[in-house]
Amino acid sequence: MNDIYESAATSLGLFSSPCLTKVELRVACKGISDRDALSKPDPCVVLKMQSHGQWLEVDRTEVLRSSINPTFSKVFTLDYYFEEIVSQRKLSKALLKQSSTGGKSTITITAEELTGNDDYVELSFSARKLDDKDFFSKSDPFLEIYRVNDDATQQLVYRTETVMNNLNPVWKTFKTSLNCLCSGDHERMLKCTVWDWDSNGKHDYIGEFEATFKEMRGATDGKQVQWECINPKYKVKKKNYRNSGIVILNQCKVIKMHSFLDYIMGGCQIQFTVAIDFTASNGDPRNSCSLHYIHPYQPNEYLKALVAVGEICQDYDSDKMFPAFGFGARIPPDFKVSHDFAVNFNEDNPECAGIQGVVEAYQNCLPKIQLYGPTNIAPIIQKVANSASEEVHTREAMQYFILLILTDGVITDMADTREAIVQASHLPMSIIIVGVGNADFTDMQTLDGDDGILRSPKGEPVLRDIVQFVPFRNFKHASPAALAKSVLAEVPNQVVDYYNSKGIKPKCPSEYEASRTFGH
Repeated sequence: MNDIYESAATSLGLFSSPCLTKVELRVACKGISDRDALSKPDPCVVLKMQSHGQWLEVDRTEVLRSSINPTFSKVFTLDYYFEEIVSQRKLSKALLKQSSTGGKSTITITAEELTGNDDYVELSFSARKLDDKDFFSKSDPFLEIYRVNDDATQQLVYRTETVMNNLNPVWKTFKTSLNCLCSGDHERMLKCTVWDWDSNGKHDYIGEFEATFKEMRGATDGKQVQWECINPKYKVKKKNYRNSGIVILNQCKVIKMHSFLDYIMGGCQIQFTVAIDFTASNGDPRNSCSLHYIHPYQPNEYLKALVAVGEICQDYDSDKMFPAFGFGARIPPDFKVSHDFAVNFNEDNPECAGIQGVVEAYQNCLPKIQLYGPTNIAPIIQKVANSASEEVHTREAMQYFILLILTDGVITDMADTREAIVQASHLPMSIIIVGVGNADFTDMQTLDGDDGILRSPKGEPVLRDIVQFVPFRNFKHASPAALAKSVLAEVPNQVVDYYNSKGIKPKCPSEYEASRTFGH
């Protein structure tokens, strides 16, 4: 069994090659000018990456109000290959405005390769009796945590929100990686500073303290750890000075981050489902120009995409039985339009034996149906989501569902599809959409969360990004492995993100074997 898992993991590139690693990017700017001469700028940095000739938004920093020299607390975490990364650890560039040359404004990006520890820590801070820095109201405190590096430089780890008009603030619980917090070194010094926020960007210093993660670990099992917040100038000038308040760590919770392979080795099965577009826009299958034309020697684009992705996914499924559905066709015996019919015409058991079984069912199905329309995919998403929802109640990482949708055009039930995807984002499920043919797939990019957060028609955002859309034409002359790698690249993280968000741990391999032996 382990040999199967190992070959499967290798085929998906889950065993990181020596060239592949992760990097954290931190951003700071200096001398930002503002279009409005009467106020300071409210800067934000947007990170975009180029994919298939398009610049897509990956993430963005927080907005810092009235700041000409912002240091952003947001950390970007990216995969990268060694040969593609910038050689400098710190890179500074002039900020260019549209249709102008560089001025005095600069942006500095600091890159840091991550170590092997992927664990996260959840911290809950509060304070009491902080110094009051405002004349007509109380201080508006926020807390900054800096990591002290080996070269004595300081790196911003996290900046809390501001609690307005309160000398006893309770800041929101936040999560950060151990790599980010202390580079995995529990003894590394951390400098924590408390400020009084001012709208003009000139925040008033309240005080600071030093701590280590080892000290923070004391805030477990209902215990608290606290530090005196000290203003060094007051300590020198004022005889009876004690402190500028007390900062309290109410909880320090370490969250173990498991890998995709941990879940696979623990018995998690990938339930792979295929949905094929049988709308009339594909063309008459008897015509050689049709996207569904069955050439005796050359597979069509539908078959190429199906086999490329399916052959990878089948290595994660022990029984190798795959449900296959069609949509947008009139089907026998009454030839009514269906958007979720079994390709093998067995509604009670739509499963096919292996990817080859799906191929054969697809080929046998074509002469028996009438291609029609419209292109509605919400019904098939809901069908798979119903199966995935049953898995939620088990509270175990045993089945994760992947729906591969092969379609030739823009869908006609966009509102219903958005709603279905938002609901599915709460389930152990991912959706891969491959666009076949030469249609304009611009609208389909909205379903892929890479360029923004997908929302339902009512405005509800997806809980997590579960959709990957790829036009097949981008891989027409590439190997099947290149297509599979592209469309499946996000799946391991989607699996891990789902189970981690639910607090579901993988079984260890021995535990999984025992459960199989005793039928649990």
